[in-house]
Amino acid sequence: MRGERSNHTLSPTALVNETYLRLRQMEGSSWEDRSRFLDFVSRTMQRLLVEYARARRTDKRGGRQQRVELDPDLLPSVGPPNLDLLALAEALDQFRRLDPRATRVVELRYFGGASEEETAQLLDVARATVQRDWSTAKRWLARELRGTGSFSGPA
Repeated sequence: MRGERSNHTLSPTALVNETYLRLRQMEGSSWEDRSRFLDFVSRTMQRLLVEYARARRTDKRGGRQQRVELDPDLLPSVGPPNLDLLALAEALDQFRRLDPRATRVVELRYFGGASEEETAQLLDVARATVQRDWSTAKRWLARELRGTGSFSGPA
């Protein structure tokens, strides 16, 4: 993205491509199962989105006036295009101190697009626990992010 025009925004295709490149750098790595792979991919996508949002906020690239905009129809797990990803990352860091497992649920469901069943399997908890954690996290994050875009995520 460094060589692109200054008003270029990260597209879902670019996000997937960058994630793929990071996976390729880990040649020889193996994941125990699909859930472990999904866990890695969701964390990688989260990091990429936050890195990109931080880069776009630097004065060199136009300061705070630009936002990362993604088409929610193409990448529904990333959320509404007006959501401030840096504010979400900061809120998740705060929430992690309160409830690490619920934070993992958010990372897997919101950034990784994992289903309730996949999340429960990965975290080795019941599906009802994932539902409770997800509900708690959404309420907490929505309250924290008020004014920076709403947090909803997958149903």
